[in-house]
Order: sequence, then C-alpha cells, then structure tokens
Amino acid sequence: MANPSSWIPHVESFVDSSRPSNQQDASLDAVAALLKNDLLTIETLVREMEMYLTTTDNVIRSRGVLLLAEVLKRIISKPLDSATIHSLMGFFTSRLADWQALRGALLGCLALLTRKTNVGRVLDSDSTILANSFLQTLQVQSLAFHDRKLCFEVLACLLDHYPDAFVALGDHLVYGICESIDEEKDPRCLMITFHIVESLVKVFPDPFGPVASFAGDLFEILGRYFPIYFTHPNKDDFDVTRDDLSRALMYAFSSTPFFEPFAIPLLLDKLSSSLPQAKLDSLKYLSNCTLHYGMERIGKHAKSIWSSLKDSICSFDPKQPLFSLNSNLPEDTASKENEITKEALKCLQSVMCQLDRSNDVSFVSLIVEDEELEMIFKSTTRDRSYKDIPIESKTKLHALGSILSVSAKVSNTCCNRVFQSFFPRLMDILGISLGSPSLDCNSNDNYGFIEKLKFGALYVCVELLDACRDLAVGTEESLFQSIIVQDSWFSFLQNFSGPLARAFVSTLITTGNLESGEADIYCGVKGLQILATFPGLLMPTSNTSYESILKILVSVITTCCDKRFLWKLALKALVEIGTFIEKFHESGKRISYINIVVEEILMLLSFDNYDMPLPLRMEAISSIGAAGPSFMLRVVQGLEEAISANFLEATVKGNLKSVEILICLQECYSSHVLPWFHKTGGAEEVALRFAVNIWDQMEKNLTFNIGIQGQVLLDSTMTAMRLAVGGCMQENQCLIVQKAFDLLISTTSFPLKESDPFSMSTKLEGLKFYQDLSSLSCRDEWLILLFASVLIALRPQTPLPEVRVILKFFMVLILLKGHIPVAQAVGSMINKWPVKINTMEVSSSCTLEEALEIIFEMGLHSVLDNGPLRKSNYMDLSRESVSNLCLIVGSSRLVQIHAIVGLAWIGKGLLMRGHDKVKEISLLLLKCLLLNGDMEMVTSMVDTVGNGKGQDTQPLLARSAADAFHVLLSDSKECLNKKFHATIRLLYKQHFFSTMMPIFLSSIKESDSSTTRAMLYRAFGHVICSAPLVAVVSEAKKLIPSLLDGLSMLSPDILNKDLTYSLLLVLSGIIMDENGKEAILEYAHGIIIHLIRLLSYPHMMLVRETAIQCLGAMSGLPYVRIYPMRAQVLKSVSKILDDKKRNVRLEASRCRQAWASLTS
Repeated sequence: MANPSSWIPHVESFVDSSRPSNQQDASLDAVAALLKNDLLTIETLVREMEMYLTTTDNVIRSRGVLLLAEVLKRIISKPLDSATIHSLMGFFTSRLADWQALRGALLGCLALLTRKTNVGRVLDSDSTILANSFLQTLQVQSLAFHDRKLCFEVLACLLDHYPDAFVALGDHLVYGICESIDEEKDPRCLMITFHIVESLVKVFPDPFGPVASFAGDLFEILGRYFPIYFTHPNKDDFDVTRDDLSRALMYAFSSTPFFEPFAIPLLLDKLSSSLPQAKLDSLKYLSNCTLHYGMERIGKHAKSIWSSLKDSICSFDPKQPLFSLNSNLPEDTASKENEITKEALKCLQSVMCQLDRSNDVSFVSLIVEDEELEMIFKSTTRDRSYKDIPIESKTKLHALGSILSVSAKVSNTCCNRVFQSFFPRLMDILGISLGSPSLDCNSNDNYGFIEKLKFGALYVCVELLDACRDLAVGTEESLFQSIIVQDSWFSFLQNFSGPLARAFVSTLITTGNLESGEADIYCGVKGLQILATFPGLLMPTSNTSYESILKILVSVITTCCDKRFLWKLALKALVEIGTFIEKFHESGKRISYINIVVEEILMLLSFDNYDMPLPLRMEAISSIGAAGPSFMLRVVQGLEEAISANFLEATVKGNLKSVEILICLQECYSSHVLPWFHKTGGAEEVALRFAVNIWDQMEKNLTFNIGIQGQVLLDSTMTAMRLAVGGCMQENQCLIVQKAFDLLISTTSFPLKESDPFSMSTKLEGLKFYQDLSSLSCRDEWLILLFASVLIALRPQTPLPEVRVILKFFMVLILLKGHIPVAQAVGSMINKWPVKINTMEVSSSCTLEEALEIIFEMGLHSVLDNGPLRKSNYMDLSRESVSNLCLIVGSSRLVQIHAIVGLAWIGKGLLMRGHDKVKEISLLLLKCLLLNGDMEMVTSMVDTVGNGKGQDTQPLLARSAADAFHVLLSDSKECLNKKFHATIRLLYKQHFFSTMMPIFLSSIKESDSSTTRAMLYRAFGHVICSAPLVAVVSEAKKLIPSLLDGLSMLSPDILNKDLTYSLLLVLSGIIMDENGKEAILEYAHGIIIHLIRLLSYPHMMLVRETAIQCLGAMSGLPYVRIYPMRAQVLKSVSKILDDKKRNVRLEASRCRQAWASLTS
C-alpha cells in the first residue's frame, strides 16, 4: 500500500483552490491511479480526508467533497463492496443540504448511480433515500446552470436505473419533478428535463396513478416550449441544436396517452399558425402522437384532424408547377409550403393507419364523403389541358390526387372504398368503358380517342394507380387471394387495365410533339410504367398488354429521339420496370423484358438502322443494362460483339464511321459499364474479357490504316484498357501482361530483346536501330502504348516479365519520341517497384536501385547534363549514341525535351513513394531552367552533326523543365493514383515543398536574366499551386514576395493564364486563412497593388473576379494598415464596374461598397 506521505500532497494540491487547474487535474489523476492499482483503498482515502470533508471552512470542504466525487467518477469500473457504496451514498446524500458542497455531492451521487451491477451497484433503499432527500432539500431552479444540470442528470439516472425507488413516493415525486423542471430555459438542461418526463410516465403507467392525476400540470410545463424557438444556429455554442430539442420535446409529448386531451388540441391549434416552422413541428408531433396514443383517443379528434390536415395539404405552393418540364419529374421543391404539404400527407397516412383498425371511426369515410373534396373533384377532373388550368385549380388538383393516393395506400379496405367512390367516375370522364378496346401492339390500332383526354382525370387516375401498385408491392403473397375478390380495387383495375393502357398510349401519340402536352406525356408514361410493375398474381394487365407496353416504350426509344422529353421519360420508365423485375425476382417478366427491351435496345449497336445520335444510343444501352445484373451481362455481350466488329473496320479499313462508333463504345465501357460492375460486383470477369478481347483484336489485325481520328480512338482505347486492368486482381493482371508482352515481342517490326543500343558494335548498327524505332508503324505504336497502359494500371504485387528489357526499350522510346504514356508507364513501374524481389518467381527481376541504374544508363543524364551529375555512379550514353539519337530526331533540344518528359514522370513515381533520388532529378531539372546559351557538350555536338535547330527550341526546353515540376506534384487522372494502385507516402507533397522551396527562392534571388527568372517563377508557381495550402501558409512570410513577383512576371503572357489563376487562388487562400493574417498584414500594400493590376486582366474572367474578391477580403484588415490604399482601390474598382462579364460587375460592386464603408 502507498504511504500516505506519497499521496496526501496530491489531496492538498487539489483542495488548494489557488493551484493551477492543470496541476489539480494531475493530482486527481494520481490519486485515481493509486486506487485503480490497489495501492490505496477508498476507505483509507476517506479516513485520511476526514478533515477536508468535515471542516467548517466552506471552500476546503467543498473542494474535499468534489475530490472524492471526481475520484469515484474516474474509478467507475473498479469493483467496490456494497458496504462501501452504502457508506459513500449516505455521505453524499447528507451533503445535498450543504449548498457550498452541493456540486461535489451531486457528482458523487451520479458517479455511484451509474455504476454497473458487476462492479457494485447502489441499493434500491439507498436510491429511495436519495430521491426523497433530493425532493425535500433542493430548489433546483434557484441553482446555477452546472448544478441544475447535475440535478437533472441525477433525477434522470434514478428514473432510468432505479424506477422502483420512486413508486412509493407517488404524488410527491411527480409534484417535485414538476417544480424542478418548471421554467427551465437552458437548452442543455431542457434536453434532460424532456427525457425526465419521458422516463417518469413509464414509472406510473396506471390510468389512476400520479402521472394521470398530474398529466395536465406536466403538459402545461411542456406545452410552453412548443414550438421550440432556438436562435443559436451553431451546435458548438451549446452542444445541442434546435432539431435535437424539438425531437426530445416530441418524444415527451408522445410518451403517454394521458397527454392526449391537452396535446392534440394544442397541435391542431398551432396548425393554423402563420409560422411555417410551427406548422411543420405540429404535423411531425401529431404523427408521432398518433402512433402512441392509440386509436380510441385519436378517434375522438378524427374530424378535427381531417379538417386541419386538409387545409395543410392544400397549402401546396401555387407558384410551383405539378410537373417540372426541365427535370422531367414532379417538382420536389424545398419551399416551406411544400414541406408542410409533404409532412401533412405523412401525418394523414399515420392517422389513417392508426384508425384503419377501428370499428367506431372510419377515417376514410370522412375523406370520400367530404363535400369540399367532392367539389374539387368535380371542378378539376374535367379540365382538358394542364396548360389551361388556373394556378389555384392546379393546387386543388394536386391536393386531391395526393389525398386519394395516400388514402388508398393505407390498406386494402381503404383502397376499395376510394376506388368505389372515385374510379368509375374517372373512367366515365376519360370516356373509358368496359367495352373499350384494349391495348394490343400487334393490331393496326392508331390508339386515337375521339376527344383529347381530360388531364385532371388522367392525373388523379395515375395517382390512384400508383397507390394501388405500392399497396400491392407491400402485401404479403399469402394475402393476395383476399385482394382478388369481386368489387375490390383489383377487380376494377383488372377490368379497365387494357382500355386504360390504350388511353395512356394515346397521350404519347396525340401530344408527343406539343410542348403544352408534356404534362399529359408524363402521366401517360408514368401510367404505363405503373401498370407494368404490379407484382405476381396482382398484375392487372394480361401478358399481351404487358408486352405491348414494353414494345411501345421501346418504340419511343428507337423512333422518337428528337422528342427529348418523351424519350427521357420512356427510358426512365423502362429502367424502372427492369429494376422492379430484378428486385422482386419476376422470372416470367424477366424473359419478356430481355426479349423485347434488351434485345431491341441492343439493335441500336447495328448503327445502320437508326438515325439516333451515338451518345443517345450509348445512354439508352447503358441505362437499360444498369436496371439489373442479368440485363447488364447481356448488354456487355452485345458491346463486346460490337467492339470486335468495329475494331477491324476502324483500324484496318480506316472506316471513319466505325472509328466514331468504337470511340463511343469504349467510352460507354469506361464511363458506365465498368463503374457499374465495380459498384455491384462482378467487375473482374468483365474487365478481363474486355482487355483480352482488345489484345486479341491487335493480334488478328496485322496492318493498321486509321484516319484523322486515330489519336482520339487510341486515347479512348488506352483509357478503357487502364480501367479494365486496374480493376483486375493480381492473377488476371498477370494473364493480361503476359499476353500483351508476348504479342509485343512477337512483332517483326523491331527487335525488342535487342533494344539495348549500347550492344551495337558499330555506329551504323546503332543508327539503323534508332531509325527502325523512329519509323514505327501505326500498329506498332498502338502495341507499345497499349502495353504502357497495362503497366500503368498494375498492382504492385503483379510481376513483370523481362523488366530489364522493358525498361531499356521504353527509355529509348522516351528519348526518341517523348511518348507521355510510355513515360507514365516507367514512372508507375518505378513507383510500385517491390522492396523485396523474389528471384525464383521472376528470372529477370532486379532491385529498384538496379532499375534506376538501367534508366540512367540509357542516357537521361548525358542528354541533359555533362556537369556535376557526370560524377554519378550511372554509366552515361556514348557520344555516338547521342549523335545517333539527335540525328534521327533532328534536334538536340527535342531529345532533351523528351528526356525531361521521362525524368518528370520517373521523378513523380519516386517522389510519391518517398525515394531520395527525386532530389537529384529535381536539381537536374532546375539546372535546365538556369541555362543561358548553349547546352555544353550535347548542343555543340549536335549542331555539328545535325541541322542546327538547337538554339530555336531553347525557350521550349526551359519551359518543359519548368512544367516538369507541375507533373511532379500535381494529381494525375491517367496514372499514379489510388485507382491504379500507386504507392503513396504520407505528406510527400509537403516534404518536397519544404525541400525545394529554399532552393527556388535562392535561385530566383541570384538570377540576373529576365528569361531565366520567368522560367524559375513558372516552376515556383507550379510547386506552390500543387502543394497543400497549409504548407504554403506556414511559410507565407517567405513566399509572398516571390509569389507577387511571379504574378507580375507571368501574367502578361497569355500562355500563363491558367498558372496566373492558380497563383491567385493560392494568394486568396493565404488571405482567408487565419494563420496567414500576419504575413498578409506585413505585405498588405504590395498585395493590394498587385491585385489592382489584375483587375483588368484580359485573358481570363476568373482572374479578374478572384482579384476583386481578394481585394474585398483585404478590406477586413486593420483600418490603419489599409486606409492609405483606399482611394486607389476605389478608383481602380470603379473602372471595372462596366466589365462585360456580369459576375465581375457584381463582385466589383461588393468590393467598392466594402472599401467605401471603411471607417476608423
């Protein structure tokens, strides 16, 4: 056991109120640790603390009690015997009368009450004594916030965990709780008080008990808080929001049926409030109370509830249309009026569900016999055209359709009653009778009606059908027979479904070309969709009618692409039908759907029979496939066949139409098919088939003859290949890599295994080797670039065959042609290179250091540098090889630019994995930026043997070196990302930024050439624009001068407009960041001057707009610092108030107002 002298100082430290809080906390933790480790017992602690717990010094006594309570809180999981808990509980209960020590007493009680049974729990008798003492001693509302909150927490804990302790207290308890919670205002306390009421009513559920007796008093207290009025939008202020409070109050309202006589009248009264939020809350509360009060109590208010709900439902915003002609769907607006309508409909459904089982009250009778609803029905259902319906009538029509729909969804009984009252009359208004012809796609019927169908009746009819379908879907199959009876809604619908489907089709034909008929079209398509999505035995239409519906919708897709509204709705309807079939496993319907819909839609891949644009065909095909796995598998099969058929035509015969088709097919694969399979599962097999199919096509077709769109086709093929390979697991990736490599080495156009130019014995052999590679055929180019795409997407664990040969070959290609995909492939290989190599698995394997040696042996250093890096361990390319390269390419500078492209992507791969060699590459790139004049050995050599074009491309070389820093740090969509399994070290951008920034700043400072400085600023800009803002802000004081100089130097050149905008965004980020305020203040004048210069930037509107926004933000700086610039800013901003772009004018107006209102 610990010696008292070792822990008493901790007690003294905590009791001493003058000690710092952190020291007191440390002392508390030290004492708790001793107790947890059994080095101190609670009995010893209490005994040694007797003086602090009983002293007449109020401060010391309160601190002592608080110490004991806090210690118990920290050892809540440590077992204590019942005698100890009893003794402690008695002590804290007695201290409730000691108001100076009240906080400690309450905290101690709470710590003991919340203990679990397995570690020692407070006895029921002790909890009863505590409750009694609490009610007799404490006047809760006279206490400060923290003490009140603790009081409520103690009460809540007692009610939740020791309810039996309260039973004997009866009326005294209820009255005491009413007194304690009355007039509470703090939101944090209110959350607990509402819960206390909810728990209290569970203790006394007896209809003759205390809660029933005091129900009026309790609800009077609760009712004062409704509706919740809470003015603190931020949860951080009180750790509670208005929604939290409102939800807690709602649960208290609905906690007991005893509140019904008081709650329902209050809620109905608030429904007439002019405050939208009060109406919304009333409806939510009413729905919740309905579920808990029981049908007998709710039934007493049925008429009042119906009347109030009817008024709320009719509050649909008349400014909003029933149908959004832009979105093709009913308008789902966020206006308060429409929120109220939606909530009222939910409430109506809740009430009807509750009262549907009642024998005394038939709520559906109130609806179908309502005189006002009957008047609405008669006045709105005979309107012929949606466009001609007055706004007020549209509101009533929406209310009628919604009410009938919600009512019919409640139960089979309600649906029958609604159908019997309204459906026959709707059929009469639409001119449909039992003898009307049914839908038959095989007949010569033109689906015409003598008169145009009345829109009002059509709309209500569709709403009723929708309700029936939802009811049928939610009905258990065992109950189907109870629905299929005479005079039921199902029998009505079954008798009229054929003529009704024909009527829906007629709306597509008679109004399909009229803008004013879009509402009719919507109803027609939706009606057909609903009729086709009834489940199993409750399908009202015949199989013939069902198939006719599918055929008609498909015919819209194939023949009406010029009617976009109709086309989009028909496609969506077909997708919904397919989704329904898959969701409910309708096997019979699935066969019809595949034969009629999927197969017919796949006919669009023939591309000869339809005039539909390619993008629409792909949208239709991918959308239908996405309806379900069985449909997508068939779509994939069709796409694969189409890709194979068009590949030959496009690549060998040069058919431009096939090229265009193939591009669309592959984009569909990349954008829709593969993502869908990744989301739903099964992507592995589909991706493997696609990749292997492409390589099979490459193997079959030995000569390529692609026209002007060849590069676009190659790009789309490479993208699809990357995505397909990236989605495969290691085993399948191995198969694809091996197949691609075997095809690559089997070509006779170039000797891949002899791709090491250093092995050539004579200059003529080396020159011939480079000539062969520089004149690759179109097919060879495709093979190389597709193979590069495969390598880009591989997982790090996937082994590569002949990696040394691949690296050497790719490095020569980079120097000769500067292929970016090849450079990206090498960068990806280096990035994912395994740390440990299994030499037994891959005979040609090598370590990362060996791979880097191979890369630099191939001449990257020699081409770019003959200086300090010459001393590296890498073997340089020979003079003859450099000469051969430059002779073939035609310019030393182009070879150097190609080398920079390779270095940039290789460096990116190294940087992302955190390899130190990236610094060497960065310094080499930086040296290219600093060159003035000739490029030492390489340039002079090539100008002697070449055509002397080196000098013409000097600025391009420096620009390429500067842009290489953008490659190093920017995020790439094509490679080296998570999608393609890149190795990514944490904070690699911050590390590179902190390493290179001092070098850039010193180089800029030492440079005396304006051209060199411009390129340095370009590279500097790429680095800070791609670096995380938090890293830039931390160095803002050092960076802002160079950032401003860079803006001045780069902005005049139109080629730098994107970089100028990016730099301005970085400056904006610093201005808006709190941590950057100090640096902004220091350079405020310079920043404002540079921003003023950008106000008239001619090359990009976004630069002007952002510069104005930055100036506006600068107006928030201290008055003394910016006031001297006020006149100049106002003058400059006034000049752009007539800018040709509206956004710029608006920002200028705001900025001028901000600066004009500056006062000391």
